[in-house]
Amino acid sequence: MVSALLASRWARRLAIGIALIGAVLLFLLNLRRAAETAGRHAERLKQMERQNDVQRRMLDASSNRPHDRDELADRLRDGRF
Repeated sequence: MVSALLASRWARRLAIGIALIGAVLLFLLNLRRAAETAGRHAERLKQMERQNDVQRRMLDASSNRPHDRDELADRLRDGRF
């Protein structure tokens, strides 16, 4: 009976240890997945910032364009184009 009691204590401790190791592994896997997701979001944000910068520069350039042929000719003559 004593050996059965000792065996059950060791079995419980082993089961608790295995459960703890499993919980730690699940936590680490979840942490890795969260880091990958954060990296993808950061890359997407960089791309959006670059696209917005290009679009803003295009809008700035279009606001300074000559409005008609005469204005274009004047700019070309003056060397301001």
